[in-house]
Amino acid sequence: MPSTSARKFAEISTPHPPARTDVVVRRAVVLGASIAGLLAARVLSDHAEEVLVVERDAGGADGEPRAGVPQGGHVHALLAAGNVQLDRWFPGFTEAAVALGAVLPPRDGVRFYRNGALRLGPPPAHAPALVSTRPFLERLVRERTAAVSGVEFATGRASGLVFDGDRVAGVRYVPEGSTEEVVATADLVVDGMGRSSKLGDWLAEGGWQRPPMRRMPIRLNYATALFRRDEAVSDTCVAVSTSDSAPREGRVARIAGINSVEGDRWIMLISGYDDDRPTRDPEDFRTRCRRDFPVPFGDIAERCEMIGDVATYHQADSRRRDYHLLDRLPAGVVAAGDAVASFNPVYGQGMASAALHASCLSAYLRSGPDPCAPARSYFDDVKVVVDAAWRVSTLADLSLPHVDGPYPRGYPVIKRVADLVFEASATDPVVAARMSEVTAMLTPPSALASPGTLLRAVRVALRPGKPTAP
Repeated sequence: MPSTSARKFAEISTPHPPARTDVVVRRAVVLGASIAGLLAARVLSDHAEEVLVVERDAGGADGEPRAGVPQGGHVHALLAAGNVQLDRWFPGFTEAAVALGAVLPPRDGVRFYRNGALRLGPPPAHAPALVSTRPFLERLVRERTAAVSGVEFATGRASGLVFDGDRVAGVRYVPEGSTEEVVATADLVVDGMGRSSKLGDWLAEGGWQRPPMRRMPIRLNYATALFRRDEAVSDTCVAVSTSDSAPREGRVARIAGINSVEGDRWIMLISGYDDDRPTRDPEDFRTRCRRDFPVPFGDIAERCEMIGDVATYHQADSRRRDYHLLDRLPAGVVAAGDAVASFNPVYGQGMASAALHASCLSAYLRSGPDPCAPARSYFDDVKVVVDAAWRVSTLADLSLPHVDGPYPRGYPVIKRVADLVFEASATDPVVAARMSEVTAMLTPPSALASPGTLLRAVRVALRPGKPTAP
């Protein structure tokens, strides 16, 4: 029988729209027009008479990322779970996105490289996974959200919360072009302000507890460039390259990716850790692509037209704010997306997690919540989603030579089991399919620890003369 968290994850990740939506909130305010904020606004539109989205950036023009999203111009992956939720809240979203230029890779359109060698990749998850740039996807989500009745947008900088006894009763913000604060009253406030969220500070200023934060230092550095797509150079649709650290073999841990995106372009990301830092120099980018990654990376970088400049980004850590651990929490406020947890971006979990948080918000609002009580059931559900992503990304990051913890309880056994399943996935299609569902965030990591999966992995490991995984 599935564990309680596995059952809860299945409920959260359902593709089916809710059958019943009652209005339980007069007015809701969402801080931030991120993917998390936009999807929260869409869900709130089913349960609130009015929804106001306050965003400090009016929006990127001509496909440019918003100023408040420093990594917005880099490669972004929409995992299958995120795609499922977009179609759940905006029926027909995938078809509309493809019609406008987003790419839906064919079943054999994704190549996986491990330590420079082409690896038998896991089969595609049963749900689609759109490929596009972040500004393209965010613009479509914003347009669909803005078209929903009752949702309004205001450009301004959020500056604090308004408290009324044991609850949050609104937000303070400074409208664009003004220096004076205004107050927007609210029955529910959603923090979608990203990993730099100030909600913890605002709670502390109001006499409430600040959520405890866990960090894992990853010191990730990456660079991204756009290229004009040329089939004469490469037929690559999507490619992912990973290498682990092996000093004796002269190998350094790196991850890179190529995505075919709208506008007949490729967007390519290369990364390094710790002191391994790609620069903004186009020649450095080309050299690294040829030297450090498989042939398609070097071919595209050297032979295709680079569009614009190389962009770089650094992320010091993965972090999570554990609101579910707070003893005291005011009513009328929740957080979503990176404001709760942000992970190593090379695993592409951010937008899918944000979409699943919207599903958690829907479940909370459909539960008939007490407006005078904190939203504990919401944060308990969000923990299920965060735990799933955190286990996958941090387990991989703990294998990096420069990362020295924090280690989860039972780490040696967890790593041994994970390695066993990973190796089996290279040759066993059933294990590979189950791993694909987990990495796409369609099922939780606990699925890989089921007796059936472990038994198959052990059989693969003991099989005489079994092929060696590259």
